[in-house]
Amino acid sequence: MPFLKRYLLPRIVQYLVVIFIGGTLVFIIPRLMPVDPVQQTLQRITIQGAFLDPRAIEQIRETLLELYGLKGSLMEQYFALWHRLLRGDFGPSYVQFPTPVMTLIKISLPWTVGLLVTTTVLSWTVGNILGGIAAYYSHRRWAQLMENVAMVIRPIPYYIIALALLLLLAYAVPIFPVTGGFSIGRSFVLSWGLVLDILKHAFLPALSLAIVGTATWFMTMRLLVSNLLAEDYIVYAQIAGVQDGEILYNYAIRNAMLPQVTGLTLSLGQIFGGALITETVFSYPGLGTLLYSSINSGDYNLMMGITLLSVVAIATGVLIMDLIYPFLDPRIRYE
Repeated sequence: MPFLKRYLLPRIVQYLVVIFIGGTLVFIIPRLMPVDPVQQTLQRITIQGAFLDPRAIEQIRETLLELYGLKGSLMEQYFALWHRLLRGDFGPSYVQFPTPVMTLIKISLPWTVGLLVTTTVLSWTVGNILGGIAAYYSHRRWAQLMENVAMVIRPIPYYIIALALLLLLAYAVPIFPVTGGFSIGRSFVLSWGLVLDILKHAFLPALSLAIVGTATWFMTMRLLVSNLLAEDYIVYAQIAGVQDGEILYNYAIRNAMLPQVTGLTLSLGQIFGGALITETVFSYPGLGTLLYSSINSGDYNLMMGITLLSVVAIATGVLIMDLIYPFLDPRIRYE
């Protein structure tokens, strides 16, 4: 079948190669760090003041090496890593031993997904709509004002926006909480009070991400639509007296949306890496904060678990996008 041979198989092979390369890099990079997690664990045990026989310490070392997948040569560790990953087992966390890495990820993942999915989809939708309208009516003063505002916001790192919002709306005018995902001491039982408390804590992190994201999508869509307005089919539609709203939606925005959909897929895949700096600024209990703490403590297993999850998510998103793209763009065929 032409579809299977020329379209599906090459993309599945590419998908597997990306995961293989990503997994290999995830294995290598943490081992280049100067931190020895096993030695750190042994130091914590000895600092507590307990006397251990040297033979007992050596037995503990061997046990920790096996638990953390650090026993044997690098090649043996590499094959052991893939064996464990195929079983969905990233091993225990070094710092929060003996809690499994997957348990920690499952606890933090809903916070990050709730925060980033909402802000990504919202900023993508608003940015594309406003960007398309501003490009089509670029001669209007309000469109030029929107463009100037977006040009100022877009280069600003989102964590700078986060710090500014934190200082303004949490310290200067204490409307929103400073840190955390919900109030300390609140019973985590599903109720409207809990939902409102979570939304209140998530507002500032979400706003900081949405502001920069909207400006980025706005500028990208404006550029795409501006280029399309010079195309012959749009010029002909304007000469033929087609209404501006129909030209804007059916001729300009729909064609400009194709690369934007690809960008949305990549953005959603990156969610599994967490908004590291923003979550750290607000002490938000998501994957970004978890990844930051794992880097500081040299927690190999936790770093590998979060990073590899992000690699798989992005690669899967790209594969799905490749498979559905022909339905969005009639110029592409399974041939």
